[in-house]
Amino acid sequence: MNFSSLITHINPLYVMSGVLVGALVGFTGVGGGSLMTPILILLFGIHPATAVGTDLLYASITKTAGSAVHGFNGTIDWKVVGRLALGSVPMTALTILALYWLGIDSKATQTVITKVLSFALLLAAVALFLRNPLMRLYDRSIGELPSRTVTWLTVTTGAVLGVLVTISSVGAGAIGVTALVLLYPKMPAQRIVGSDVAHAVPLTLLAGLGHSILGTVNYMMLVSLLVGSLPAIVIASVAAARASDTTVRIALACVLLLVCGRFWFLH
Repeated sequence: MNFSSLITHINPLYVMSGVLVGALVGFTGVGGGSLMTPILILLFGIHPATAVGTDLLYASITKTAGSAVHGFNGTIDWKVVGRLALGSVPMTALTILALYWLGIDSKATQTVITKVLSFALLLAAVALFLRNPLMRLYDRSIGELPSRTVTWLTVTTGAVLGVLVTISSVGAGAIGVTALVLLYPKMPAQRIVGSDVAHAVPLTLLAGLGHSILGTVNYMMLVSLLVGSLPAIVIASVAAARASDTTVRIALACVLLLVCGRFWFLH
């Protein structure tokens, strides 16, 4: 397909969705999978498996750009990224195999995807709503853990994210960042975010490629989403210092709860 033909296939509504989600991710660092997948399913009527698969490749491309910026600024802890990947990569592969075994177009698989998606959205909303109270409770009740325990808990976090993200495309941002904040309380916030973004690249890429093999990626829709999201992420990232992170975070959490309820009763 040549360039002019590609332009004619760009859907303005998908571009606008990309702008919305890209701007939100640029401001807060979270909300990509949490919003893009529900938008594709609920507003555009995309099959849940196709929405998840397309969003995963969309996330891998957008977060590659973010990871490059963080890497240039030295705000990635590659040891933490490696620990997360040690858990997420094998669990992502196993989850893709499970989806293949169940049959990606079966009613059972569609039900699994929508229910796991609603559960992941609920976890993401809780993580956004209660991040600060959870941190204070964790600090009072548990405090700093032995380094060996932190290592294994990080691997376990990666494994959980591998399953959740592969099935629902949700969790790499909100849940991942919250878990890292609890496990590494002394790590600067920039390195927490940078490490989470860097880990999301191989996770979403592997999961996205797996979905591509399963035939659940719409590449024309993917291009339209990227046309909107890539410039929006850049602009929003520049303006992020002027935004109220707390206000945006709470608003996003409210939206996720509403979407979660809608998915729970989706048949």
